[in-house]
Amino acid sequence: MGRKYFGTDGVRGTVGQFPITPDFVLKLGWAAGRVLAAHGGSKILIGKDTRISGYMFESALEAGISAAGIDVRLLGPLPTPGIAYLTRTLSAQAGIVISASHNAYTDNGIKFFGPDGRKLNDEIEQEIERLLDEEMSVVPTDEIGKVRRIDDARGRYIEFCKSTAPGLDLQGMKIVVDTANGAAYHIAPDVLEELGAKVIPLANTPDGFNINRDCGSTHPAQLQQRVVDEGADLGIALDGDADRLIMVDHTGKLVDGDQLLFVIARDRKESGEEVPGVVGTLMSNFGLELALQEQGIELVRAKVGDRYVMEQLDQRGWLIGGESSGHLVCLDRTSTGDGTVSALQVLVALSRRNQSLAEAVADMALLPQEMINVRGPNRDGFMERPEVRAAMADVESRLAGDGRILLRPSGTEPLVRVMVEGKDADLVASLCRELADVVEKAIA
Repeated sequence: MGRKYFGTDGVRGTVGQFPITPDFVLKLGWAAGRVLAAHGGSKILIGKDTRISGYMFESALEAGISAAGIDVRLLGPLPTPGIAYLTRTLSAQAGIVISASHNAYTDNGIKFFGPDGRKLNDEIEQEIERLLDEEMSVVPTDEIGKVRRIDDARGRYIEFCKSTAPGLDLQGMKIVVDTANGAAYHIAPDVLEELGAKVIPLANTPDGFNINRDCGSTHPAQLQQRVVDEGADLGIALDGDADRLIMVDHTGKLVDGDQLLFVIARDRKESGEEVPGVVGTLMSNFGLELALQEQGIELVRAKVGDRYVMEQLDQRGWLIGGESSGHLVCLDRTSTGDGTVSALQVLVALSRRNQSLAEAVADMALLPQEMINVRGPNRDGFMERPEVRAAMADVESRLAGDGRILLRPSGTEPLVRVMVEGKDADLVASLCRELADVVEKAIA
């Protein structure tokens, strides 16, 4: 069934434009409350990141849910994975996150976690969507939901993060932590400090407007420079809702999600754990596949998006997966992508090997990658056209098994993304241009 409001990661858009408006969010809260009440629910948690509109939408959700007769627990600013964790441990029927992740403050969104701390069941979301088309009502006054704030939410989550890295001692380490002026501003620095590190916080003074602005995992230049200036051992960058992680080594060099995934998976294998495979995405670098092969670990590629990574992990019974953007999942530690927990898993690996971050990623070489966006209106069935198939076969033969190609239509724009990876940067650039030219003619 097609979705009217929910995308792959909840409802998201520009504040003030439908559906990210107070009246819609009010009704969304009511519809969620009604559906969960029908399934025996009695309590929903609400958390948010630091953008200014979060207060407005928190109030709207609170009113809608209580009007449906469900109790509300307010968590305040907290990372998305923290809300998932507390939904599970406080026996709530759902957790609602008010966040637009790595987007600017002008956007916001609403997404749901189920009682297991995982994304809400698709069937439940569809029931909520159906109710949104009905007229809103209010339960009898003596049945209105009660609202209170969970005052120790931050402390509970900090202790949980630390528990995922038992025995980790960061004494003597200097770490720069960029929290993107987002939800982890009062979490990640404290976690690392309590484990013994000397922490230099960066972008940790949110004002409602500066979330993700020239900082965090999508804009790491400031962090790279600060690590070098401070002579730090490494840097950690999260995004606005703290479910993504990018790191920086002591020289200021970026370490992306593919490299971090390799470090974590190799450490699990070397520690004697069963690691049959890792789930990446169509965009995961071919270098990750080669490096995991050398460790005897299979790489399976899912469609782009953490929802699809989770689907593949569940189907295969595997525990580790992620995206090059830094959304990493360690299901042996938590139920969803968690930037702070993932950083701790990397630090555990460095500690066990007694290596710097630069040394730890040296065994995985990122292959040169070229991508060209080709615009055109006639994308339907273009992959089956003889000239495109012939060009793809030609490029694959010239890569000689030392690279790969990917043609991926955009889901939001009239374009095709043409990507080529291989060991020779000049050859990769040339082959990508040739293939893009063929695709351009095919979809014109």
